[in-house]
Amino acid sequence: MVAIIDYGLGNLASVQKALNALNLENIITSNSKRIKESSSIILPGVGSFTQGIKNLRERNLDEILYEEVMVKKKPFLGICLGMQLIFEKGNEPNPCKGLGWIPGEVRKINSKKNIKLPHLGWNAIRKKDDKEYQDKLINNYYFIHSYHVLPKNINDIHSYVHYGDEIVASVKKENIFATQFHPEKSQVAGLEMLKSFFDENA
Repeated sequence: MVAIIDYGLGNLASVQKALNALNLENIITSNSKRIKESSSIILPGVGSFTQGIKNLRERNLDEILYEEVMVKKKPFLGICLGMQLIFEKGNEPNPCKGLGWIPGEVRKINSKKNIKLPHLGWNAIRKKDDKEYQDKLINNYYFIHSYHVLPKNINDIHSYVHYGDEIVASVKKENIFATQFHPEKSQVAGLEMLKSFFDENA
């Protein structure tokens, strides 16, 4: 059972539709018992970093997720804001502490290079390490964001996308995989990526 975390900001219906297309049993939930019973966890998200952290903490989901992901090492997939929230610090709209699972912070994309914000649309990504998802992370994926992650440890970076500068498109650390793009909105390529993640963590 895949637990899709409901904290009031997730793109829940699209994520569930993608999992249903892959015949993966899933549930949208904020219930601690259901989360503990799950085999893996997805943290989606659309919105500001500050509001996201506030919503997680108000529901005590920060503590539950830490126990399941960081202590029990349950497979975890973060999507868009769900990727950003696992870092130490965000700045949207103000400086704010994150979940702190991966060292680094989230900052606004540099818009001085004649690029529009948000970064919106389809982009190919470049893998940092071809040994992971070798045939999956080469197609176009759907992005919509104005902030990007800056990991302290380059080893946590999984792939990049070029938008004015090289921007981190995905991170991977032990049982944690997270994407700035939306696999659930990325058609066939996104479904293949999701299938690879869950096959690897079956």
